[in-house]
Amino acid sequence: MLTEFSAIEGAYLRDILDQPRALTDTLAALDTPKGLRSIAATLRRGGFRTVVLTGMGSSFHALHPTHLALIDHGLTAIMIETAELVHYAKQLFGPKTLIIAVSQSGKSAEMIRLLEVNHHRSPIVAVTNTADSPLAKAADANLLTAAGHEFSVSCKTYVCALMALEWVTSVFCDRDLSRVREQLKRDCPAVQEYLSGWKQHVQTLAKLLERTRHLFFVGRGPSLATVGTGALIVKESDHFHAEGMSSASFRHGPLEMISDEIFVLVFAGDAPTRDLNERLLDDVRLQGGRTELVGEHSAFAACKLSAVHRSFLAIVEILPVQMITLALAAQVGREPGRFELATKVTTRE
Repeated sequence: MLTEFSAIEGAYLRDILDQPRALTDTLAALDTPKGLRSIAATLRRGGFRTVVLTGMGSSFHALHPTHLALIDHGLTAIMIETAELVHYAKQLFGPKTLIIAVSQSGKSAEMIRLLEVNHHRSPIVAVTNTADSPLAKAADANLLTAAGHEFSVSCKTYVCALMALEWVTSVFCDRDLSRVREQLKRDCPAVQEYLSGWKQHVQTLAKLLERTRHLFFVGRGPSLATVGTGALIVKESDHFHAEGMSSASFRHGPLEMISDEIFVLVFAGDAPTRDLNERLLDDVRLQGGRTELVGEHSAFAACKLSAVHRSFLAIVEILPVQMITLALAAQVGREPGRFELATKVTTRE
């Protein structure tokens, strides 16, 4: 199969290939503003009872690594979509709740509603790509990413949000920020290294995914960010059905769907559950299913990742999924990422 590249060589691809630059610029701009230092000090004193992590779409999924890290640090942290928070969990708003809100635009309908409902009751730490947005202006502390303009589907804004959230996490968990910055700097070249082979990746993935009608992305722990965002961007980019879930959830029912039309992409993830994820891969194959592993030890080149620190893993994990969005579009000769019904910023609840 000869993949037709002309249909996919548009603005969305340019955004994907701009990710190394976006990450480097975001890392260079990361600092610890006075507001963030003050909030971190209050957190250390036990001044907050709950940390609420909120966003929509890929911004919400990006919060998974931070959620787990804060819990591991001994904090009470919950993840809830902003649309649910502002209508069904209003009791959380108050001076004993710290809100971490992620929104690339900072002006989606849900974020505007959040600011109205909160009305300065809870301090807000914002991660956004838009400096003059309502969220950035209203936040008690704001970390601005440097992704720049993005055409449609979240790619560079997503990986930059992951990086900014790693910084916020490090501040709140009392890590050595100079070491954190150095580690992130060491791992950044892994993104360019993978993307340098994008044409070959798309070619091999297009062949691998022939006859596929349904995609499942499965993983555990921090990889839940990847599987959630992965399914979302496939649907947005390609109008193709995809579902993201935990590897454990896949065993509770969806495993019954295994057929030639199903493809399961398993993310190896980090150490605590890597063996369990690889066991699922083996079990899918044992049932005659089509599957591949994404990780450092993958046998399939387009799914093989460079060895990086666990703090950077979610950033490199999304790259093979981005290649899948290109491969699916190339198969049918359509431009990936061009919205026909949705818009870049959701302005209606």
